[in-house]
Amino acid sequence: MTDDINALHNEKMKRIKAQRDALMKHKTEEKGLIIVHTGDGKGKSSSGFGMIMRCIGHGMPCAVVQFIKGTWVTGEKTLLRERFADECRFFVSGEGFTWETQDREADIAAAQNGWKIAKEQILDPEIRFVLLDEINIALRYDYLDIDEVVDFLLTQKPAMTHVCLTGRSAKPELIEAADLVSEMKLVKHPFRDGVKAQNGVEM
Repeated sequence: MTDDINALHNEKMKRIKAQRDALMKHKTEEKGLIIVHTGDGKGKSSSGFGMIMRCIGHGMPCAVVQFIKGTWVTGEKTLLRERFADECRFFVSGEGFTWETQDREADIAAAQNGWKIAKEQILDPEIRFVLLDEINIALRYDYLDIDEVVDFLLTQKPAMTHVCLTGRSAKPELIEAADLVSEMKLVKHPFRDGVKAQNGVEM
């Protein structure tokens, strides 16, 4: 019985591999991707920082421009600044979430400064991957012009540079322009049960 199951499994895997090989034969193009992580679930920034670690592992110089979260002491910011500063540039724009700053003009100025830095990093020929963490929040509140951001990404981003934009409520224009869009869906979160953000999980 076991031999029969193994034989059937092996035949199935051979068919899948043949189909996969045929599919991959035509997937030869390489390009710098516009990537969007959005949705009301946790994991948007975490996934972006996961790609930053992949870039470091592959020897790809990268940069992070962090919008909105500014004053948070996060594990990823500490790690990258203290141990991988040569591999990854880390910039912070803003003094914290909008409900903490309560100063729209200051938030707009910080977002504009962050976008200026972001463009410089994206255009830098040494940088291969740029994470724009929580930029979708700045776009949502119209701190940045969505048309300007999309136009820059489509017309000025170097052909082989990857850019990842995170944050909930990504605008339709950005989703349309992106090559890869992932939506994190909230199913269950301990915050609803009175549990505060935990180090190593959310910070």
